Amino acid sequence: MKTTLSWLKTHLDTQASVGEIVKRLVMLGHDVDGVDDPAAALTGFKVARVVSAEKHPNADRLRVCIVDAGDGEVQVVCGAPNARTGMKGVFGPAGITVPRNGMLLTESTIRGVASRGMLMSAYELAISDDHEGIIDLPDDAPVGAAYTTYAALGDPVIDIKVTPNRADCLGVRGIARDLAAAGVGTLTPLDATPVPGNFKSPIGIELTDLKA
Repeated sequence: MKTTLSWLKTHLDTQASVGEIVKRLVMLGHDVDGVDDPAAALTGFKVARVVSAEKHPNADRLRVCIVDAGDGEVQVVCGAPNARTGMKGVFGPAGITVPRNGMLLTESTIRGVASRGMLMSAYELAISDDHEGIIDLPDDAPVGAAYTTYAALGDPVIDIKVTPNRADCLGVRGIARDLAAAGVGTLTPLDATPVPGNFKSPIGIELTDLKA
């Protein structure tokens, strides 16, 4: 059974981290097959504005871009056809790793021009197979914001292997109840407000065997 951390927290009031929750689940006898946390691989990537995008002096298909990711302007060389002045995209500074291929971004010189980072495509971030160009964000995207926060990618998915004797944990509510009983937060009460009936039920019941 899979649940996101945010879904679990609609039933469980807790400040525990996903690591603490997984550890307690294992202690309770629930095998955890894995945790898919897309934010872990995307740490460090930020929303950035392309201040300028000019043709590379030594390459027809490259552009020299000045990028502002909230920490000052940085120069990068970009080969994406949609790179343009004024757009907003996702910037990876030197020193972090490209999720798709594991390449470490470093300061380099491309065709005689310094490049100190990279404007990212969705393919390079391993969030889709689109590699036609760099990510093109809406104009209201906040410069300097963590991309995982802006794109709501920071919600880990916990994959729980429920054993046959624990049918009560085949739903998120059951998992939350188990964790609350183990001291990992408090079970959130369900809304049990009575719903008043305002029409006659169309379903009728007729008893034909009155001997029982």
